[in-house]
Amino acid sequence: MAGHIVADSVPVEVEDVTIEGHAKRIPLRVYAPGLRPDAGRPAAALRPIVVYLHGGGFLHGNLDAGDAAARAIALATPAVVVSVGYSLPPAYPFPAPLEDGYLACRWAREHARRLRADADCLGVAGHDAGGNLAAGIGAMARDRKEIPVRAQALLAPLLDPSLTRVSHLIECPSGEMSVTACAHGYRAYLPGFRQLLHPYAAPLESRRLAGLPPTLIISAALDLLHLEAEAYAGALIAAGVPTQMLRIPDVSHAALAANAQALAEVSAFFAKQLSPRTKGGKT
Repeated sequence: MAGHIVADSVPVEVEDVTIEGHAKRIPLRVYAPGLRPDAGRPAAALRPIVVYLHGGGFLHGNLDAGDAAARAIALATPAVVVSVGYSLPPAYPFPAPLEDGYLACRWAREHARRLRADADCLGVAGHDAGGNLAAGIGAMARDRKEIPVRAQALLAPLLDPSLTRVSHLIECPSGEMSVTACAHGYRAYLPGFRQLLHPYAAPLESRRLAGLPPTLIISAALDLLHLEAEAYAGALIAAGVPTQMLRIPDVSHAALAANAQALAEVSAFFAKQLSPRTKGGKT
């Protein structure tokens, strides 16, 4: 593991590391904030961990794309945030990006002591394609019973490869996103027909949602895909998963990733769900 500290005026230490991913080595960026006296935790308390996955429609994006969200969550929760530079399709299709995210969660737990973090207080979050991966990691963790993911926050997540729940009434900002672009990303990520219905890749098609961690879903009002996010929230609630759903008005799909209100909601959600007082799923 190699790393370096990136200096910044914001009161958070940022460290770049590389780890073995599913198919190749991948970069991680670790955000470790200082604890303020009003942060709600004793100065010596271990901080929770949030693993963050950037957006980019599966084909694009990198650690810099997730910087604003990761930094905001780290400071406001406060938490140690591990941002994942997962492998991108088409060179690395399903399950490589998903497994990369899962391996990042495992790495964070294994290095929790060095990070001054609580290995048993771990959540996942993501925007766009990263929201799809975060949802998949939540399901994988439930099934593999190796990593206790205690909460998941999904920002404008891509949840339905069939793209049958697109809102045609939404007029997105010019050039931001389209159904064609979404379909292209899904084809690259899920080249096999059967993968289109895999519960780890198509969360909205899953018939086994019980046992997933408490979930926050935030959609953007100016987003073609807000209906599928809201449908997934309803499905989770029906399955007995503690779920909060919020739609941010006058915000586009891409802008949601750095929207102050959305990130404040995510941070408050993790501060509650990853508190030592809520271990064991009690809220």
